Amino acid sequence: MDMEFMIFFLTVLFVGVLQIFIPFITKRSVVFGVSIPYEQVRHPQVIRYKKTYAVITAIITLAVLAVLMIQGQNLNETRQALLGIVFTFGLLLVGLSLYFYFHFKMTKLKQAEKWFGSVKKVYYADLKTRSKDEMLASFVYLIPVIVSLGLIALTINLYDQLPSQIPTHWGPNGQPDAFSDKSWMVALGLPIILLIMQLMFYGINVFTKRSGIKINAGNVKSSELRQLRLRKYSSWFLFVVEVLMTLLFAILHLNLLYENIISNLLMMITPIIFLVIVLGGTIWLAIKVGSVDSDLEGKEIVADSVSKKVDGIDEDQYWKGGLFYFNRNDPSIFVEKRFGIGFTINYANPIGYLILVVPIVLIIIITSVF
Repeated sequence: MDMEFMIFFLTVLFVGVLQIFIPFITKRSVVFGVSIPYEQVRHPQVIRYKKTYAVITAIITLAVLAVLMIQGQNLNETRQALLGIVFTFGLLLVGLSLYFYFHFKMTKLKQAEKWFGSVKKVYYADLKTRSKDEMLASFVYLIPVIVSLGLIALTINLYDQLPSQIPTHWGPNGQPDAFSDKSWMVALGLPIILLIMQLMFYGINVFTKRSGIKINAGNVKSSELRQLRLRKYSSWFLFVVEVLMTLLFAILHLNLLYENIISNLLMMITPIIFLVIVLGGTIWLAIKVGSVDSDLEGKEIVADSVSKKVDGIDEDQYWKGGLFYFNRNDPSIFVEKRFGIGFTINYANPIGYLILVVPIVLIIIITSVF
């Protein structure tokens, strides 16, 4: 089994397994993007929808992995890459289609059952919660920037010594397989892209720290713990990804500046190590956050909260399709996803576009020069 095939196989496996468990690690008061009262989380139909989604996704994932194992290893590298991309996006598309189907079913069930009709919906605020926030300090994300600036300075100093053809892509064997004519943009492309992504990560952490900590009044203790875990472990995960990405780009760029300074073996296994750590970190994040205030928590809802018929505010009107948050009255830039683990932006706040869209556009412009 070659390295490139292993990358695609692990990616498809990860995407499939994560999609199977998403309904069970999402906070229990939101099912397929639809808010429900805590007293309805064990409703038979809700449980049936989640299990049906998981079973269908599992069957499709196993089928895709079987085809990939049987056919994938007999193909050349180009066709392996194409097959891996098609299968990965195919699984994502199937999961998204199933999500929208059950989102529609949950919306109809909620309307038919008239949930929240007898429940008092209230906002819950506790100033002490902010003092418990353990997100990483934002300046930490600027430390890897030193590497990018160092690579840029080194490249400027060695520019005249670089060959007329500069490698811009490396194959699975660690050898360059694509080249571009020497220019300042080509020579400085990797460290500049790295610098842009590092600053983007810094901005994400800054505005996530400033965003509100939303606690559900229907189950205050678990809801608060989930929010604090999400913020803490997401910030750590983001920083680890930034450090790994910095190391990966630094290795690639040093090999560009000093030909053959990095061994072929290291060039070959570094992307694998990066992928394995990122995928493993994603699973770790899902477990640490998803084990609280979800079906994985292993305990019932706090009884006194339910008996008082008190629950959080139903914000379905702000979630388009249960996936896109658009609330002009909410100053938060980032909010917890309704389906999955992590944050999404408040699309009604233009700052979110500046943090995410502008860096991506700049990266596309730079890579188009290669």
